[in-house]
Amino acid sequence: MKLFFLTLGLLALAVLLLGVKVFFVKGGKFPSGHVKDVPQLRKKNIGCAAHDE
Repeated sequence: MKLFFLTLGLLALAVLLLGVKVFFVKGGKFPSGHVKDVPQLRKKNIGCAAHDE
């Protein structure tokens, strides 16, 4: 049971730390992980296989 609460606490801490910008910055949002939103990948002509742009 102690392991369960330890795991739950670590998971809650990870979610809180990953969401610091979203939770505490006005207008904050998670960064986009999509290929089309990364300028370095567009420079190298790397695109998304699901969308022809």
